[in-house]
Amino acid sequence: MTFTIRAIDHIQLAAPKGSEDQARDFYATILGFQEVEKPETLRKNGGVWFTYGFVQIHIGIEVPFVPAKKAHPAFEIQNLTSLKRHLQNNNVSTIGDNNLPGANRFYAYDPFGNRLEFLEWKNE
Repeated sequence: MTFTIRAIDHIQLAAPKGSEDQARDFYATILGFQEVEKPETLRKNGGVWFTYGFVQIHIGIEVPFVPAKKAHPAFEIQNLTSLKRHLQNNNVSTIGDNNLPGANRFYAYDPFGNRLEFLEWKNE
């Protein structure tokens, strides 16, 4: 093979038109991501971009909007219990899941109904 996949550059999730402030409240205020300025050529499309370390999430506007109920990003977390408590304290419901051997994990939904997985490997 003459190519190498090095990493996922970003994950794009869809949101309804006009929902940028809701995205900021959830991804920046609650989860602690930093907003990244979109390139000038893409601003006309709406949406908002975020980063946290090497993780980038792009919230793109989709019309008509349909949330991702099954497809999802999975975030590896240090101190999963603390994150779960933090989300619940911010009125974000969590759904536990014990089906992945070697991991503690749960699911939550962003304000637009997109499924998000949060996991912590037991041996790390």
